[in-house]
Amino acid sequence: MSKIFVRERRKIEKGEKKPRLRVVGVSGNDIKLYSKHIRKVELEAIATETGAQIVYLPGHGMGKKDGSGK
Repeated sequence: MSKIFVRERRKIEKGEKKPRLRVVGVSGNDIKLYSKHIRKVELEAIATETGAQIVYLPGHGMGKKDGSGK
């Protein structure tokens, strides 16, 4: 099964009309995404059609700046 890893964009403001999610990576060789930023509705449609699982990664502010997450 393929997995699509996404997180919310960091520089986003309320009411902004830009895609909210950023594709971080894709696991599996049957999906190729050409867009770095994507809307949630578009992402869910792609996942439904391809049978992929969406993995939402924690956003910024969830850990230390050094990437340790603790």
